[in-house]
Amino acid sequence: MLLFLPLYLFCAVELPVKEGDMVVSVLHWDAFVDYWVNGNMLTKDVATQIFTILKQPDLKYLTQDDFKPVLQELLATHPGLEFLQSTPEFQDRYAETVIYRIFYYMNRAGNARLTLRELKRGNLIAAMQHADEEEDINKVLRYFSYEHFYVIYCKFWELDTDHDFLIHKENLIKYGNHALTYRIVDRIFSQVPRRFTSKVEGKMGYEDFVYFILSEEDKSAEPSLEYWFKCIDLDGNGVLTRNEMQFFYEEQLHRMECMAQEPVLFEDILCQIVDMIGPENENYITLRDLKGSRLSGSVFNVLFNLNKFMAFETRDPFMIRQERENPNLTEWDRFAHREYIRLSMEEDAEDASNGSGDVWDESLEAPF
Repeated sequence: MLLFLPLYLFCAVELPVKEGDMVVSVLHWDAFVDYWVNGNMLTKDVATQIFTILKQPDLKYLTQDDFKPVLQELLATHPGLEFLQSTPEFQDRYAETVIYRIFYYMNRAGNARLTLRELKRGNLIAAMQHADEEEDINKVLRYFSYEHFYVIYCKFWELDTDHDFLIHKENLIKYGNHALTYRIVDRIFSQVPRRFTSKVEGKMGYEDFVYFILSEEDKSAEPSLEYWFKCIDLDGNGVLTRNEMQFFYEEQLHRMECMAQEPVLFEDILCQIVDMIGPENENYITLRDLKGSRLSGSVFNVLFNLNKFMAFETRDPFMIRQERENPNLTEWDRFAHREYIRLSMEEDAEDASNGSGDVWDESLEAPF
């Protein structure tokens, strides 16, 4: 249990907090901390306290805007983010990304209304305490890592070639070195797994991309399984049938033939999928079946991500050993770490060739 809440949580948040029959301003931080540390609130539920403080008085849920003061104070006070204070535009993007990640993992209803129950079931409070205690923000892998934000933002910026802060189908098809099939990209842009927050017809905004990349790079996470399940479930009846899986695999098969790869027939793939998932009914696969298998992510890669499918077929023993040595790291953690190193090396090389020591070069600069 937390003995006290992170200092940045309450600073500059002008909301009333009930203290028995009293109501005090959260701006009176010293008095509030004294009250907390003295033990009067230790027996109370921490999640409920945070929920009550952050939410708008007339609502029974938290919105994305409710987290903005928290992120503003974190950016203003955390030593690991001090270097961003000279670039307020990137502070804003960092804050947005953290909030999107929180809602991606915790708002399981997907309605942008984070309930108290969802807050209690998630790991946000532990992550906030970790951020409060850890000076290196990149060690706070859940939600707050700057490196993770950097990877997400740079990936978006690489695809957004006209820098209008929107992505269309032909942009997304280039993701991961053209790893995805046109059929799965069409499903994403049909807004089947998630309705776009972008108001521009046929284009994906930054928030939409955050949900996509988190789903694409960690298919073992439950939000990702739900995202891709909706894509493959063509008739929306809650089960994946042979015909639906074959529809998506047909394009994979065609791509393998074009690349002179030895094609793997769908009949063999279907047997492999059934073996990996072990569904209750072999005639179809449910979301529950997928959530009960550690290999579910590989099934989706087989159906629509050729690069990851081929990597799965020729698994690197070194990578397998790394995963076993660090079982607490998620697929997303590993991906973000690799990509951050790659992006940093590319940036260092460009800085060296340009004779520049700037933190952000023009190729990565945001359109502000």
